[in-house]
Amino acid sequence: MPAVPGRAPLLLELDLTIPPIEVEPEDVLGKLRSRSRPRLRAVLRALHEAGDSPRVRGLIVKVGGAELPWAVMQELRAGLVAFAASGKPTLAWAESLGEGNGTVDYVLATGCAEIWLQPSGELGLLGVAAETTFVRGALDKLGVEPQLDKRHEYKSAADRIMQTEFTPAHREAVDRIVESTWDTGVTAIAAGRSLSEQQVRELADTAPLSAQDALDAGLIDRVGYRDEVYGDLRKRLGAVELLFADRWSPRRSPAQRMRRGGVVALVEGHGEIAGGRSGSGPRGRRMGSDTVSAALRAAREDEKVRAVLFRVDSPGGSAVASDTIWREVVLTREAGKPVIVSMGALAGSGGYYIACPADVVLAQPTTITGSIGVLGGKIVLTELLARLGLTTGVVARGGSARMYSLREGFTDGERERLSAMLDRVYADFVQKVADGRGMSVDAVDNVARGRIWSGADAVGNGLVDQLGGIRDAARIARERGGLRPDAPVRPAVRVSPLERLRRPASSEDPRAARAVAGWGELAALAQLLELPFGGPLSMPALRLV
Repeated sequence: MPAVPGRAPLLLELDLTIPPIEVEPEDVLGKLRSRSRPRLRAVLRALHEAGDSPRVRGLIVKVGGAELPWAVMQELRAGLVAFAASGKPTLAWAESLGEGNGTVDYVLATGCAEIWLQPSGELGLLGVAAETTFVRGALDKLGVEPQLDKRHEYKSAADRIMQTEFTPAHREAVDRIVESTWDTGVTAIAAGRSLSEQQVRELADTAPLSAQDALDAGLIDRVGYRDEVYGDLRKRLGAVELLFADRWSPRRSPAQRMRRGGVVALVEGHGEIAGGRSGSGPRGRRMGSDTVSAALRAAREDEKVRAVLFRVDSPGGSAVASDTIWREVVLTREAGKPVIVSMGALAGSGGYYIACPADVVLAQPTTITGSIGVLGGKIVLTELLARLGLTTGVVARGGSARMYSLREGFTDGERERLSAMLDRVYADFVQKVADGRGMSVDAVDNVARGRIWSGADAVGNGLVDQLGGIRDAARIARERGGLRPDAPVRPAVRVSPLERLRRPASSEDPRAARAVAGWGELAALAQLLELPFGGPLSMPALRLV
């Protein structure tokens, strides 16, 4: 391919030994730590579009050790395959894929046309496993009694606290997730390396493999060091300049830059669902119902917005906050603006609740979704407090004033009321899914009951419309909104620095996090159990987790 006049040809570099960032950190320390990490959407743009650029001659990708979620890996791998379809060289190389389980990194590498491995490296194509820690035994020794109820038998978030081992339903659901994930990986490897799936499974049973054994088995193409990898590519491509893939951007003509027209609004939904504003806290990212609802309203009221792309990556959270967001999604659809959901690595329980009313729902094959159910209750610390020499004085009015106090157990009447609340929330959840997905209540209940599903299985049971990533969702949003194929995707709400300064400190503020940590063992225990903890020993009753 001839060089573009006045500009040197490019070889794009991509370092996937560290996970790309999808959501920009808001705190200063997080921004500093993330400076050297690639941005996921910029990477995906380069992988899907740079192959068509006359200036770009090839792509070299370093893999290994990133511990990418399977769904994120699949999104990136689809981009590698798209770039390779241009016919330009795509090369993945690793120092090792065997210091631990290298299965995810190797599946990612098979999206490239060529794979190199350092001579001292190994290929740890070991398979897929899931391990669950059950804390009930530790709670018993501490004198902590969990009093939780759930809907229904597959709602395993409660089992991790209430049980000491897998229940049959819990094991069944996790076993299918592992099986589906491994099947997906085997299929991808077989396609990328021109092997049969049976060959891939047999080779995995003999792993980890040395670099030479991996070469002999056809799992890699060359053995060599970094200088040999780059030297080989330079011989093939000639004089090229190196450019990080996430720094590449397509050239737009003046006419393209001057175009006016409709846009797709991007609404971000990442982290545990709670009331208030989105942000970061001691337990990671937080999806605030105020922030997400405001973004959906802004998209609904903006005349330029023709469709909404709702990115959901959440394990669930507050039932009430989930319902608040759900309502805004419904109102956006009713306003005539299509809502397209792109699921990330996780969109379960509350994460599915807010996704189910969308026009189209997309997931990766290994996205964890479903978990249509609810749990509620409390942990009782009476015995632990007594061991610590702490006593309780009580002044109360109202027969149920202490229903959610962690200092005493539920009465029989309180258990009945909790059970009735769980039944109401579950029935409402199932009905909303039935309405959003066009299914009968019985059909939803058959795939609900708290069970998690892989994205691949969710397509089969009607919870998800099709497999795909965020760029697929953007394409569908443009089509549904009647927009041109290159119509921009823009955030629905831009928060100014002044607005951030005006925000009051909350429990997600780092200073508040330090204050929470100051409560010692009780706060640590609450965080271990993934339960809220503050000054008063009380907790919300209903969780979609």
